[in-house]
Amino acid sequence: MKRFILAILLLTAAGPLAAQLYHPGEELFYRVSYKAKMFPNTEVGAVEVRTSEEQIDGTTRYKVEGIGRTLPTYRWFYNLEDIYTVWIDKETLRPVRFVSDIHEGEYTFQSYYTYLWPDSTVHTRWRSRQRPFQEKQMALTNESMDAISLFFNLRSAEAEDFRVGEPGTLQMILQDTIKHIHYRYLGRENKKIRNMGKFRTLKFECQLGTTEGYSFTDGTIFTIWVSDDDNKIPLYIESPVKIGSIQAYISGYKGLKYPVKSLIR
Repeated sequence: MKRFILAILLLTAAGPLAAQLYHPGEELFYRVSYKAKMFPNTEVGAVEVRTSEEQIDGTTRYKVEGIGRTLPTYRWFYNLEDIYTVWIDKETLRPVRFVSDIHEGEYTFQSYYTYLWPDSTVHTRWRSRQRPFQEKQMALTNESMDAISLFFNLRSAEAEDFRVGEPGTLQMILQDTIKHIHYRYLGRENKKIRNMGKFRTLKFECQLGTTEGYSFTDGTIFTIWVSDDDNKIPLYIESPVKIGSIQAYISGYKGLKYPVKSLIR
């Protein structure tokens, strides 16, 4: 599940920070399913991404939450609730604070990032279970952000700016390191989504690599289909696992800024 919350949030492109789309009231809903040769396509989890506004110390910030949970039917087997939250400065459209709170069975993990843009640094704190916090301060570039902020960096890019097969790289802050994200645009494709209809989409392949850059050793590969309209909604995500594959697909949306012109029927 954690993989697919991040995948939904990791749609990235090398667009200017000033072009990020934050629209209070927007809500995106997803279902996560598992499929293998001996198993049907079974829904096991749900993900929500919500955008709102919140007052913090007298300043109004954009607030974006990504929440993933196991469906009630499967909580007896594996109870999971992962919550990722980021606060965005409305003037600069840069992230100012990021929090993740992960609960997966007996495992818990917390992380906190504070962005210090005038100094081009980010301060991170993290811990697993109830161990003492670890801390680190790292250098920032325009391309290094948390997962949610990276996701929103794509959403106002023009489809014509992408070139089929052309690779790109961004960086994701992850506790004490910067992970490289390698992606390439595969072209346009019509994609049928369960219970939602057929959409015109932009298709991407993404890989999460290591701090060395292009040394992709963990097998974290996603194929992602994004709505081919001004909203750039992630519609469908697929990733192979050792046995079978896992999919996440849109199950609903509300409060979008633009019409969903990509919906064919």
